[in-house]
Amino acid sequence: MTRILKINPLNPEMEKIRKAAAVIRSGGLVVFPTETVYGIGADAFNADACARVFEVKNRPMDNPMIVHISDLDQLHDVAADIPKKVEDAVKILWPGPVTFVLKRNPHMPPTERRTMLDLISVRMPAHPVALRLIELSGPIAAPSANISTKPSGTRAEHVEKDFNNRIEMILDGGDTAFGLESTIIDTTVEPYAVLRPGAFTLIELQKFLGEIRVPDSINRSLKDDEIPKAPGMKYRHYAPDCRLAVADSKELLLSITGRAKENKKIAFLCSNEMADSIGNNAITIRLGSERNLYEIGKNLFDSFRRLDSMHIKCAIIQRFPERGIGLAIMNRVMKASDSNIISSLGEFDAFLNGSGI
Repeated sequence: MTRILKINPLNPEMEKIRKAAAVIRSGGLVVFPTETVYGIGADAFNADACARVFEVKNRPMDNPMIVHISDLDQLHDVAADIPKKVEDAVKILWPGPVTFVLKRNPHMPPTERRTMLDLISVRMPAHPVALRLIELSGPIAAPSANISTKPSGTRAEHVEKDFNNRIEMILDGGDTAFGLESTIIDTTVEPYAVLRPGAFTLIELQKFLGEIRVPDSINRSLKDDEIPKAPGMKYRHYAPDCRLAVADSKELLLSITGRAKENKKIAFLCSNEMADSIGNNAITIRLGSERNLYEIGKNLFDSFRRLDSMHIKCAIIQRFPERGIGLAIMNRVMKASDSNIISSLGEFDAFLNGSGI
Protein backbone atom coordinates (compact mmCIF):
# COMPACT_ATOMS: atom_id res chain seq x y z
CA MET A 1 0.00 0.00 0.00
CA THR A 2 1.27 3.46 -0.86
CA ARG A 3 2.17 5.57 2.16
CA ILE A 4 1.23 9.26 1.79
CA LEU A 5 3.08 11.77 3.95
CA LYS A 6 2.03 15.42 4.02
CA ILE A 7 5.18 17.51 4.19
CA ASN A 8 5.92 21.19 4.67
CA PRO A 9 7.03 22.40 1.20
CA LEU A 10 9.17 25.26 2.54
CA ASN A 11 10.59 23.71 5.71
CA PRO A 12 10.28 19.93 5.23
CA GLU A 13 10.26 17.72 8.30
CA MET A 14 13.55 15.82 8.13
CA GLU A 15 12.13 12.66 9.69
CA LYS A 16 9.76 12.35 6.73
CA ILE A 17 12.62 13.06 4.31
CA ARG A 18 14.70 10.33 5.95
CA LYS A 19 11.86 7.82 5.53
CA ALA A 20 11.50 8.71 1.85
CA ALA A 21 15.26 8.56 1.26
CA ALA A 22 15.36 5.10 2.85
CA VAL A 23 12.73 3.95 0.35
CA ILE A 24 14.82 5.28 -2.56
CA ARG A 25 18.03 3.69 -1.28
CA SER A 26 16.29 0.33 -0.83
CA GLY A 27 15.16 0.31 -4.48
CA GLY A 28 11.64 1.65 -3.96
CA LEU A 29 9.78 4.46 -5.72
CA VAL A 30 8.83 7.81 -4.18
CA VAL A 31 6.71 10.59 -5.68
CA PHE A 32 7.93 14.01 -4.60
CA PRO A 33 7.16 17.65 -5.45
CA THR A 34 9.43 19.91 -7.47
CA GLU A 35 8.90 23.52 -8.48
CA THR A 36 7.64 22.35 -11.90
CA VAL A 37 5.52 19.19 -11.48
CA TYR A 38 5.59 16.13 -9.23
CA GLY A 39 8.20 13.51 -10.10
CA ILE A 40 8.20 9.74 -9.58
CA GLY A 41 11.71 8.91 -8.47
CA ALA A 42 14.11 5.98 -8.19
CA ASP A 43 17.79 5.62 -7.28
CA ALA A 44 19.47 6.78 -10.49
CA PHE A 45 22.24 4.18 -10.06
CA ASN A 46 19.82 1.28 -9.52
CA ALA A 47 18.88 -0.08 -12.95
CA ASP A 48 16.18 -2.39 -11.57
CA ALA A 49 14.49 0.44 -9.65
CA CYS A 50 14.59 2.69 -12.73
CA ALA A 51 13.07 -0.09 -14.82
CA ARG A 52 10.17 -0.19 -12.39
CA VAL A 53 9.45 3.49 -13.09
CA PHE A 54 8.91 2.58 -16.74
CA GLU A 55 6.63 -0.25 -15.68
CA VAL A 56 4.33 1.67 -13.31
CA LYS A 57 4.05 4.62 -15.69
CA ASN A 58 3.55 2.39 -18.75
CA ARG A 59 6.34 4.53 -20.20
CA PRO A 60 7.90 3.67 -23.59
CA MET A 61 11.32 2.14 -22.99
CA ASP A 62 13.16 4.58 -25.27
CA ASN A 63 11.81 7.68 -23.50
CA PRO A 64 14.68 9.03 -21.31
CA MET A 65 14.24 10.16 -17.71
CA ILE A 66 15.79 13.22 -16.07
CA VAL A 67 18.35 12.69 -13.31
CA HIS A 68 17.89 15.11 -10.41
CA ILE A 69 20.85 16.20 -8.29
CA SER A 70 21.23 18.38 -5.22
CA ASP A 71 24.76 19.79 -5.56
CA LEU A 72 27.25 20.50 -8.33
CA ASP A 73 29.63 17.74 -7.26
CA GLN A 74 26.96 15.21 -8.20
CA LEU A 75 26.90 16.57 -11.74
CA HIS A 76 30.28 14.96 -12.40
CA ASP A 77 29.05 11.66 -10.96
CA VAL A 78 26.37 11.37 -13.66
CA ALA A 79 27.75 13.38 -16.62
CA ALA A 80 31.06 13.64 -18.49
CA ASP A 81 32.79 16.15 -20.77
CA ILE A 82 30.66 18.99 -19.43
CA PRO A 83 31.15 22.18 -21.49
CA LYS A 84 32.65 25.08 -19.55
CA LYS A 85 29.75 27.25 -20.66
CA VAL A 86 27.38 24.86 -18.89
CA GLU A 87 29.64 24.60 -15.83
CA ASP A 88 29.50 28.38 -15.49
CA ALA A 89 25.78 28.67 -16.22
CA VAL A 90 24.58 26.09 -13.69
CA LYS A 91 26.27 28.02 -10.89
CA ILE A 92 23.67 30.71 -11.55
CA LEU A 93 20.71 28.82 -13.02
CA TRP A 94 20.57 25.96 -10.53
CA PRO A 95 18.62 25.16 -8.48
CA GLY A 96 16.01 25.95 -11.12
CA PRO A 97 13.68 24.62 -13.83
CA VAL A 98 16.23 23.99 -16.57
CA THR A 99 17.58 20.60 -17.69
CA PHE A 100 20.77 20.06 -19.68
CA VAL A 101 21.37 17.15 -22.05
CA LEU A 102 25.01 16.11 -21.59
CA LYS A 103 27.33 13.19 -22.25
CA ARG A 104 26.59 10.39 -19.80
CA ASN A 105 29.27 9.32 -17.33
CA PRO A 106 30.19 5.72 -18.35
CA HIS A 107 29.65 4.63 -14.74
CA MET A 108 26.05 5.87 -14.92
CA PRO A 109 23.33 3.46 -16.13
CA PRO A 110 21.32 4.72 -19.14
CA THR A 111 18.10 6.54 -18.24
CA GLU A 112 16.15 4.73 -20.96
CA ARG A 113 15.93 1.02 -21.67
CA ARG A 114 16.05 0.50 -25.42
CA THR A 115 18.78 2.41 -27.27
CA MET A 116 21.38 2.61 -24.44
CA LEU A 117 21.87 6.26 -25.32
CA ASP A 118 25.21 7.72 -24.20
CA LEU A 119 23.49 10.97 -23.18
CA ILE A 120 21.89 12.05 -19.92
CA SER A 121 19.42 14.77 -18.94
CA VAL A 122 20.29 16.47 -15.63
CA ARG A 123 18.78 19.19 -13.48
CA MET A 124 18.81 20.50 -9.91
CA PRO A 125 15.24 21.21 -8.73
CA ALA A 126 14.45 24.41 -6.85
CA HIS A 127 12.25 22.83 -4.20
CA PRO A 128 13.26 22.25 -0.56
CA VAL A 129 11.60 18.81 -0.40
CA ALA A 130 13.29 17.57 -3.56
CA LEU A 131 16.71 18.94 -2.58
CA ARG A 132 16.62 17.49 0.94
CA LEU A 133 15.50 14.13 -0.43
CA ILE A 134 18.33 13.96 -2.98
CA GLU A 135 20.86 15.03 -0.35
CA LEU A 136 20.01 11.92 1.68
CA SER A 137 19.35 9.46 -1.15
CA GLY A 138 21.80 10.49 -3.87
CA PRO A 139 20.84 11.34 -7.48
CA ILE A 140 17.27 10.43 -8.38
CA ALA A 141 16.00 9.50 -11.85
CA ALA A 142 12.51 10.94 -12.06
CA PRO A 143 10.09 11.60 -14.92
CA SER A 144 6.84 13.44 -14.27
CA ALA A 145 4.45 11.61 -11.95
CA ASN A 146 1.64 10.56 -14.29
CA ILE A 147 0.59 7.57 -16.33
CA SER A 148 2.28 7.86 -19.72
CA THR A 149 0.44 10.15 -22.22
CA LYS A 150 -1.67 11.69 -19.43
CA PRO A 151 -1.33 15.20 -17.92
CA SER A 152 1.58 15.62 -15.52
CA GLY A 153 0.72 15.70 -11.82
CA THR A 154 0.78 19.14 -10.22
CA ARG A 155 -1.06 18.17 -7.02
CA ALA A 156 -0.71 15.16 -4.75
CA GLU A 157 -4.30 14.08 -5.46
CA HIS A 158 -3.41 13.76 -9.16
CA VAL A 159 -0.55 11.46 -8.27
CA GLU A 160 -2.51 9.44 -5.74
CA LYS A 161 -5.17 8.71 -8.36
CA ASP A 162 -2.54 7.46 -10.83
CA PHE A 163 -0.23 5.50 -8.51
CA ASN A 164 -1.98 4.55 -5.26
CA ASN A 165 -0.98 1.00 -4.23
CA ARG A 166 1.55 0.82 -7.08
CA ILE A 167 4.49 2.60 -5.41
CA GLU A 168 5.89 2.84 -1.89
CA MET A 169 5.47 6.52 -0.95
CA ILE A 170 4.07 9.92 -1.94
CA LEU A 171 5.36 13.12 -0.36
CA ASP A 172 2.46 15.58 -0.47
CA GLY A 173 3.91 19.08 -0.64
CA GLY A 174 0.84 20.84 -2.02
CA ASP A 175 0.53 22.51 -5.42
CA THR A 176 3.63 22.92 -7.56
CA ALA A 177 4.70 26.47 -8.43
CA PHE A 178 5.05 26.43 -12.23
CA GLY A 179 2.82 23.55 -13.30
CA LEU A 180 4.92 22.98 -16.45
CA GLU A 181 8.03 20.84 -16.74
CA SER A 182 11.56 22.22 -16.97
CA THR A 183 13.12 23.67 -20.10
CA ILE A 184 15.44 21.11 -21.73
CA ILE A 185 18.57 22.33 -23.53
CA ASP A 186 20.69 20.06 -25.73
CA THR A 187 24.33 21.01 -25.16
CA THR A 188 25.72 18.29 -27.46
CA VAL A 189 25.07 20.41 -30.59
CA GLU A 190 26.19 23.86 -31.70
CA PRO A 191 24.45 26.16 -31.27
CA TYR A 192 22.65 24.67 -28.30
CA ALA A 193 19.04 23.66 -29.05
CA VAL A 194 15.88 23.68 -26.95
CA LEU A 195 14.31 20.22 -26.95
CA ARG A 196 11.41 21.17 -24.68
CA PRO A 197 10.37 24.73 -23.75
CA GLY A 198 9.55 25.16 -20.10
CA ALA A 199 9.43 27.41 -17.07
CA PHE A 200 12.71 29.17 -17.96
CA THR A 201 12.24 31.18 -21.15
CA LEU A 202 14.79 31.21 -23.96
CA ILE A 203 15.46 34.91 -23.49
CA GLU A 204 16.41 34.24 -19.87
CA LEU A 205 18.66 31.30 -20.77
CA GLN A 206 20.40 33.01 -23.68
CA LYS A 207 21.87 35.56 -21.25
CA PHE A 208 24.00 32.73 -19.85
CA LEU A 209 24.31 30.27 -22.73
CA GLY A 210 24.44 32.42 -25.86
CA GLU A 211 22.44 31.50 -28.94
CA ILE A 212 19.88 28.73 -28.47
CA ARG A 213 18.20 27.30 -31.55
CA VAL A 214 14.49 26.42 -31.61
CA PRO A 215 14.00 23.46 -34.00
CA ASP A 216 11.03 23.63 -36.39
CA SER A 217 10.00 20.22 -35.08
CA ILE A 218 9.70 21.26 -31.43
CA ASN A 219 5.90 20.85 -31.30
CA ARG A 220 5.71 17.61 -33.28
CA SER A 221 6.38 14.09 -32.06
CA LEU A 222 9.37 12.19 -33.43
CA LYS A 223 8.80 9.37 -35.91
CA ASP A 224 8.99 5.72 -34.87
CA ASP A 225 12.55 5.30 -36.14
CA GLU A 226 13.85 8.48 -34.47
CA ILE A 227 15.65 8.31 -31.13
CA PRO A 228 14.62 10.92 -28.52
CA LYS A 229 17.47 12.65 -26.70
CA ALA A 230 15.22 13.82 -23.88
CA PRO A 231 11.73 13.33 -22.40
CA GLY A 232 8.64 14.57 -24.20
CA MET A 233 9.99 14.44 -27.74
CA LYS A 234 8.50 11.32 -29.30
CA TYR A 235 5.18 10.26 -27.85
CA ARG A 236 1.78 11.81 -27.23
CA HIS A 237 1.95 13.63 -23.93
CA TYR A 238 -0.13 15.57 -21.44
CA ALA A 239 -3.46 14.57 -23.03
CA PRO A 240 -6.88 14.40 -21.35
CA ASP A 241 -9.13 11.45 -22.13
CA CYS A 242 -11.41 13.50 -24.37
CA ARG A 243 -10.54 14.77 -27.85
CA LEU A 244 -8.83 18.16 -27.73
CA ALA A 245 -8.41 20.83 -30.41
CA VAL A 246 -7.06 24.38 -30.56
CA ALA A 247 -9.15 27.33 -31.77
CA ASP A 248 -6.94 29.33 -34.12
CA SER A 249 -8.21 32.76 -32.99
CA LYS A 250 -10.28 34.40 -30.27
CA GLU A 251 -12.87 35.46 -32.84
CA LEU A 252 -13.33 31.87 -34.00
CA LEU A 253 -13.52 30.65 -30.41
CA LEU A 254 -16.40 33.04 -29.73
CA SER A 255 -18.20 31.89 -32.87
CA ILE A 256 -17.72 28.25 -31.90
CA THR A 257 -19.11 28.77 -28.40
CA GLY A 258 -22.18 30.38 -29.88
CA ARG A 259 -22.74 27.34 -32.07
CA ALA A 260 -22.13 24.97 -29.16
CA LYS A 261 -24.58 26.69 -26.83
CA GLU A 262 -26.10 24.35 -24.24
CA ASN A 263 -24.09 21.37 -25.54
CA LYS A 264 -23.08 19.51 -22.37
CA LYS A 265 -20.60 17.24 -24.13
CA ILE A 266 -18.11 19.94 -25.09
CA ALA A 267 -16.06 22.29 -22.92
CA PHE A 268 -13.88 25.29 -23.63
CA LEU A 269 -10.55 25.98 -21.89
CA CYS A 270 -9.77 29.67 -22.05
CA SER A 271 -8.55 32.76 -20.25
CA ASN A 272 -10.66 34.58 -17.69
CA GLU A 273 -11.17 37.36 -20.19
CA MET A 274 -12.48 34.99 -22.87
CA ALA A 275 -14.70 33.21 -20.34
CA ASP A 276 -16.26 36.57 -19.44
CA SER A 277 -16.97 37.21 -23.13
CA ILE A 278 -18.48 33.75 -23.60
CA GLY A 279 -20.70 34.13 -20.56
CA ASN A 280 -23.30 31.38 -20.22
CA ASN A 281 -23.11 30.33 -23.87
CA ALA A 282 -21.00 27.27 -23.11
CA ILE A 283 -19.17 25.23 -20.46
CA THR A 284 -15.88 26.98 -19.74
CA ILE A 285 -12.84 26.13 -17.64
CA ARG A 286 -10.89 29.22 -16.67
CA LEU A 287 -7.12 28.90 -17.04
CA GLY A 288 -6.20 32.33 -15.66
CA SER A 289 -5.67 35.85 -16.91
CA GLU A 290 -4.18 36.66 -20.32
CA ARG A 291 -2.07 39.23 -18.47
CA ASN A 292 -0.31 36.44 -16.55
CA LEU A 293 0.67 33.49 -18.75
CA TYR A 294 2.48 31.91 -15.80
CA GLU A 295 -0.93 31.53 -14.13
CA ILE A 296 -2.27 29.84 -17.26
CA GLY A 297 0.72 27.49 -17.36
CA LYS A 298 0.29 26.61 -13.68
CA ASN A 299 -3.36 25.66 -14.22
CA LEU A 300 -3.06 23.86 -17.57
CA PHE A 301 -2.54 20.24 -16.49
CA ASP A 302 -5.03 20.50 -13.62
CA SER A 303 -7.60 21.76 -16.15
CA PHE A 304 -6.93 18.77 -18.40
CA ARG A 305 -7.59 16.48 -15.44
CA ARG A 306 -10.79 18.38 -14.64
CA LEU A 307 -12.00 17.56 -18.14
CA ASP A 308 -11.58 13.87 -17.36
CA SER A 309 -13.62 14.17 -14.15
CA MET A 310 -16.41 15.96 -16.05
CA HIS A 311 -16.69 13.13 -18.63
CA ILE A 312 -16.57 15.64 -21.45
CA LYS A 313 -16.64 14.23 -25.00
CA CYS A 314 -14.38 16.87 -26.57
CA ALA A 315 -12.79 20.20 -25.71
CA ILE A 316 -11.55 23.32 -27.47
CA ILE A 317 -8.70 25.35 -26.01
CA GLN A 318 -7.78 28.94 -26.69
CA ARG A 319 -4.53 29.62 -28.56
CA PHE A 320 -2.02 31.69 -26.60
CA PRO A 321 0.88 33.80 -27.92
CA GLU A 322 4.07 31.74 -28.29
CA ARG A 323 6.39 34.12 -26.49
CA GLY A 324 8.04 33.72 -23.11
CA ILE A 325 6.27 31.03 -21.09
CA GLY A 326 3.63 30.96 -23.83
CA LEU A 327 6.03 28.88 -25.93
CA ALA A 328 5.95 26.16 -23.27
CA ILE A 329 2.17 26.41 -22.85
CA MET A 330 1.52 25.94 -26.55
CA ASN A 331 4.09 23.14 -26.78
CA ARG A 332 2.08 21.17 -24.19
CA VAL A 333 -1.21 22.09 -25.85
CA MET A 334 0.00 20.99 -29.29
CA LYS A 335 1.32 17.69 -27.93
CA ALA A 336 -1.91 17.06 -26.00
CA SER A 337 -4.09 17.83 -29.04
CA ASP A 338 -1.94 16.03 -31.62
CA SER A 339 -1.55 19.48 -33.26
CA ASN A 340 -5.27 19.55 -34.08
CA ILE A 341 -5.95 23.20 -34.95
CA ILE A 342 -9.45 24.40 -35.89
CA SER A 343 -9.39 27.34 -38.32
CA SER A 344 -13.06 27.56 -39.40
CA LEU A 345 -16.59 26.70 -38.33
CA GLY A 346 -16.59 23.94 -40.92
CA GLU A 347 -13.55 22.36 -39.31
CA PHE A 348 -15.29 22.64 -35.94
CA ASP A 349 -18.33 20.80 -37.29
CA ALA A 350 -16.05 18.07 -38.63
CA PHE A 351 -14.32 17.87 -35.24
CA LEU A 352 -17.68 17.39 -33.52
CA ASN A 353 -18.68 14.69 -35.97
CA GLY A 354 -15.38 12.91 -35.41
CA SER A 355 -16.02 13.08 -31.66
CA GLY A 356 -19.39 11.37 -32.01
CA ILE A 357 -21.41 14.47 -31.08
